[in-house]
Amino acid sequence: MALPRIDNRTARHLFLDRHLLGSAPAGPGKGADLAQLIHDLGFVQLDSVNTVARAHDMILFARRPAYRPKHLQRLYERDRALFEHWTHDAAMIPMAFFPHWKLRFRRNAAKLRDKFRQWQGPEFEAELETVLEHLRTNGSCVSSDLGPEEPRGSGGWWDWHPSKTALEFLWHTGELGVAGRESFRKRYDLTERLIEEVLRSDEPEEAASIDWLNTAALDRLGFATSGEIAAFWDTVRPDEAKLWCAGELAAERLIEAEIASADGRPRRVFMRPSTLESLDTVTPPPGRLRVLSPFDPALRDRNRSERLFGFHYRIEIFVPEPKRKYGYYVFPLLEGDRLVGRIDMKADRARDVLAVTALWPERGVRWGQGRQTRLDAELQRVARLAGVTQLEFADGWLREPL
Repeated sequence: MALPRIDNRTARHLFLDRHLLGSAPAGPGKGADLAQLIHDLGFVQLDSVNTVARAHDMILFARRPAYRPKHLQRLYERDRALFEHWTHDAAMIPMAFFPHWKLRFRRNAAKLRDKFRQWQGPEFEAELETVLEHLRTNGSCVSSDLGPEEPRGSGGWWDWHPSKTALEFLWHTGELGVAGRESFRKRYDLTERLIEEVLRSDEPEEAASIDWLNTAALDRLGFATSGEIAAFWDTVRPDEAKLWCAGELAAERLIEAEIASADGRPRRVFMRPSTLESLDTVTPPPGRLRVLSPFDPALRDRNRSERLFGFHYRIEIFVPEPKRKYGYYVFPLLEGDRLVGRIDMKADRARDVLAVTALWPERGVRWGQGRQTRLDAELQRVARLAGVTQLEFADGWLREPL
């Protein structure tokens, strides 16, 4: 029997709806509203680059223009509604999800302990206890409280001071948490001081956590391959996600369907029967133009976003400047259900300016007055987030598509 086939535009509408970009951005962007937003996204990725604003702030701002960084800090450090740990990268995660991260802690411990011993030598185990005793006695700390900072441009954990390595091992394995950030440096503390006992004592079976992680991933993606489901939290292994999909399919809790890619080619995916049945209720996203973080959940999987939107994007931070196609840190532009271009800009706070260096429309996108008006309105909003008041466009800023 032929599989249900979903056209590309409908697939984009569903995908953007599940990533909370399918409706007009509105809401207070703080307190319970912000907590619910992060819950519905699943997590918000952290990144230190601050050319305009940090990635997590841009992600939340794209959905809540009233959001400001202090709102996330309060939710995290004062209200303890979030904890910081790893998905595919460092992220803020709803506190209620903490029990299912114990699967990750166990797997990290099994995977990392021997590696850390090899890097740090036989004294590694003693260093763990030294760090724990320091925290028990003195309270939370940053890594520089225990030893020298790791070298800038460090190639990895093997370059770190033993105390920093111990802190990271204890964090990755769940004995420590992050109490907050200072100039983006983690402040570590004992997990028992940061996480309520009811969550620390909850010990889901491995199978229960695998089921929860896969279910929660698919709910937030709308449709996905088993590999994409595994990659969402990056805790479940690909083979485990594949087995889970097969079981859910056999139990008729999943169906297979074909999603039309931007180039028309079909891609087989899994989805809930209820998702297929509700497609006619998913409305087109508004035509408002939005600046997205390169790490936005809708773009994080570069291959998937390219298949779905026909938008090829790669970070060029580590590409030598003469070899960059676009720029150091270029922001994608979403308009309705299309990615219509990318913009190179930076907040120059000393001059109180959001400086636009270049904008490249995508092929087939005409940059007329209406689109320019929408861009100006969005850049004024972004400027407020960045803490500047003026816009400045470099000569020749509007480029030809590449």
